[in-house]
Amino acid sequence: MSVHYQKIVHRDIKPSNLLLTDIGQVKIADFGVSCEFEGIDAFLSGTAGTPAFMAPEALTEGANHFYSGRAQDIWSLGITLYAFVIGTVPFVDNYIIALHKKIKNDSIVFPEAPILSDALRDIILGMLKKDPGHRLMLHEVKTHAWVTADGTNRMPSEQENCHLVTVTEEEIENCVRVIPRLDTLILVKAMGHRKRFGNPFRNKLSAQSSIRDRRKSSSVKDPTYVPPPSSPPLTSNNNSNSMKVDRPEIKCIEMNLTGLTLKVDEALQPKVESARQ
Repeated sequence: MSVHYQKIVHRDIKPSNLLLTDIGQVKIADFGVSCEFEGIDAFLSGTAGTPAFMAPEALTEGANHFYSGRAQDIWSLGITLYAFVIGTVPFVDNYIIALHKKIKNDSIVFPEAPILSDALRDIILGMLKKDPGHRLMLHEVKTHAWVTADGTNRMPSEQENCHLVTVTEEEIENCVRVIPRLDTLILVKAMGHRKRFGNPFRNKLSAQSSIRDRRKSSSVKDPTYVPPPSSPPLTSNNNSNSMKVDRPEIKCIEMNLTGLTLKVDEALQPKVESARQ
C-alpha cells in the first residue's frame, strides 16, 4: 500500500473501500478517518473505522494507550483478504461488546470449504496476529510466497514503485473552483447523512405535488351549476323583537325553501308521486 509511503494510515480498509479500475489496478477509497503522520509510523488512540475490521490493540480503552497505525492497517488488510476468500469476516456478533471480545480473544478459524492452500493460510494468519509486534509488516506481505507465487511473480519494491507526492499551497487553493448553490449543498449533506445517492426529498415533493393537484382539481367550478335565488335573511321569532341574522359566513344557507323547484328525472317521477301520496 503506497498510502503508508505517503505518510498516511487509512484506518478503515475493507472490501467496500477497494475499487478496481478498468486496467486491473486496486484503488483505496474513503479517507474519512485516515491519519497523516511524520516519521516512521502513526501512534493512534481511540477507535475508528468499521468494528469487524478493527485490530485487537485498537479496542483497548485508556487515555495513555497508543497503538501502531501501520499494524492496524495490516490487520484490516488480513480481515479483508479473509472476507474475499471465505465470503465473510472471521469475527461476527450482533453486539459490539461481544464482537470486541471475540476479536481480542478468539482464534482464527477456517471453514472446511473452500479449501485453502498452506501459503494462503499462512499469510492470513501472519497478518492477523493478535500481538502487533509479531504481525507481518508490509514489505513482508509483498514478498510472501502466496503473493509472489513462490517467487515467480515478484512485486516491485517501494523504491521502484512509489514516490512521495507533495501538494503546494496553490494546488490547495485551486482545488475548489466552483462554489455550489446552497440547495445543492443541502441535498448533498442529506444524501451523506442517509448514506444513499437517491434524492431524500423526492417522496416529500411528490406527496406535496399530489396534494396540490387534489386541491386544484377540487377547486374547478362546475359550468352547469346555477346559484340559488337570493332570499331575505332568516329571523328569530322567539321574542316580540325580531332578531336579524346578518352573518356573512352563513349567507350561503339563507334561502327560501318554498321558492326552490325540484327537477326529477322522468324515470323517477312515479316514485316521487307515490312518495308524496
